[in-house]
Amino acid sequence: MGRKILFITADQMRWDALGCYGGRVARTPVLDALAASGIRYDRAHNQNVVCMPARATMITGQYVSTHGVWMNGVPLPENAPSVAAELAAAGYRTALIGKSHFEPHLDQEQRFYENRMAHLGEHGPHRGFDHMELATHSPLILHYGRFLREEHPEALGGFYRNLNEHFEPNSAGGGDTGACQAHRENHVPREHYHTDWVAERTIAWLDSLDAAADWFVWMSFPDPHHPWDPPASELHRVDWRDLDLPEGYPGTPERIEAILADKPRHWLEWWRGDRVTNFEAPPGFVPAHMTPDQVREVNALTHIENELIDEAVGRVLAHVDARGWADDTDVIFSTDHGEFQGDFGLLFKGPFHVDALMRLPLIWRPAPSAGQPAAAVSAPVGQVDFAPTFLRIAGIEAPHYMQGLPLPVDDLQADAQGRERVFTEWDCRHMDGTTVSLRTLYRDGYVVTACRPCSLYSGSEGELYDLRQDPQQWRNLWDDPGYGSLKSDLLADLEDHLPAVREPRMEPVSSV
Repeated sequence: MGRKILFITADQMRWDALGCYGGRVARTPVLDALAASGIRYDRAHNQNVVCMPARATMITGQYVSTHGVWMNGVPLPENAPSVAAELAAAGYRTALIGKSHFEPHLDQEQRFYENRMAHLGEHGPHRGFDHMELATHSPLILHYGRFLREEHPEALGGFYRNLNEHFEPNSAGGGDTGACQAHRENHVPREHYHTDWVAERTIAWLDSLDAAADWFVWMSFPDPHHPWDPPASELHRVDWRDLDLPEGYPGTPERIEAILADKPRHWLEWWRGDRVTNFEAPPGFVPAHMTPDQVREVNALTHIENELIDEAVGRVLAHVDARGWADDTDVIFSTDHGEFQGDFGLLFKGPFHVDALMRLPLIWRPAPSAGQPAAAVSAPVGQVDFAPTFLRIAGIEAPHYMQGLPLPVDDLQADAQGRERVFTEWDCRHMDGTTVSLRTLYRDGYVVTACRPCSLYSGSEGELYDLRQDPQQWRNLWDDPGYGSLKSDLLADLEDHLPAVREPRMEPVSSV
């Protein structure tokens, strides 16, 4: 028998959501314990700040430009590389339970197998996974939607309506404060909410395996991604009235506007509601109209959802232990991207390369039988490193197409690997002709973002932050002459490390 791999992801979880990263509200003892006994990565970044490109990087081990899923709505080809397929070929049993999102969700014609699978009564195989049971935030589609429709139809009406009558993201407010996409009337029993459903279906799949099996399961929670509609039975956990505003919330509208005016124009345009540069952001939501209490309520609902994820992880780990696998099971926890949650006076995500969206929680608890000491790694790592890490755990050499490296177990190994930088990219194209293109490098405590030529920028604009002096990234140093030499050096480093580009460019077929 070899080492088993439990890969756990949340969706849209901030890096500082967990206690082990300094979170002070959500109680996350299970994940904190994994960090204490394993390896916590303090500078993990995604390679894209929205779902589909980031998830395509996780499964392929390739940068966004290379695998080609350059924005939401671009489907990952069915014959794309897959770490699950590599593991399956080596004898591992493989499953993905929860949110996959390698293929567009808005798919009324059912062109994509992920969306047809539940309707057909099938569970794969697909993309190297022997078994898939899929869920997303909406209770109307995929296997989770079929479960509710067939077994608990009374629960369907309690969820927030994610799309409005125009089939676009809903901007309707709710909760106590009228916050966008906040909802306190979801009376689904907790055990039927998608967080617990994902955990229970993972346990059921594990129970289908022989005790001697080697396995890889990606347990992928849809939360805490908006809309924020946890079960009403759990709202007592965090009262928004008791919360401080987040440290990244600048305060007055005047202060917010002054900070955003010093950044490339799409920042201030988004805050004012002049231009939406991410399809998932409700077009009717204007961040400038968001009140401090609405920020508090969104944060409270998010903390509740994070607590439920932590408890669900604990149940699965207890079951792994009960099956006798605990000593030989590696656990890796992360997310696809972050969420503003009030930072800069904003919500949601988009072409904004700051810690709120780029920086990830990342914990690897190696199998106890490996005897690996606990550590905190300060060197930069990325999602492109996940797939090679899974293969290293399984004792499989990473194929040439993977562009990352196995995660280092400490900073000494990180130095030996030459880990100095981590790279993130963004591209989007909208129906009104708006395009945004960003390339970002983190190195030595600095973040530099080059705005490439597009409909909004000539290619001379950008952002530069000194995280030691300005951890909130409120002061853009791009035009500061005192940082000119450093900016030139970082931009040259960025250009030298751009990944290979897939040609021809694939086209989006949906908005998300």
